[in-house]
Amino acid sequence: QLQASGGGLVQAGGSLRLSCTASGITFSVYTMGWYRQAPGELHELVASITPGGGTVNYADSVKGRFTISRDNAQKTASLQMNSLKPEDTAVYYCNSKAPLRPTYWGQGTLVTVSS
Repeated sequence: QLQASGGGLVQAGGSLRLSCTASGITFSVYTMGWYRQAPGELHELVASITPGGGTVNYADSVKGRFTISRDNAQKTASLQMNSLKPEDTAVYYCNSKAPLRPTYWGQGTLVTVSS
């Protein structure tokens, strides 16, 4: 139901844009989120955006560097990542959740930031 893309290898200070495309769900009712998991670390919520896009939240570690957005007509959610740091290296997952509806996860996309 969720297809994530856009990961890759980038040097520190560089940028990447992750995209999550939904299918088979009523995208506009879901809060969308991006999580990440680095080796040996816990799953971490990076950013989230409410169904209408009016409220966004970020982990302290990415505030001012990452921007989450969504396009309900295209059923996509994006994460623009700027000023990347080696500690941003992780597998990134998109997630959709809504009350009384199933929660969905994308397959994960690897982001590697070299120093």
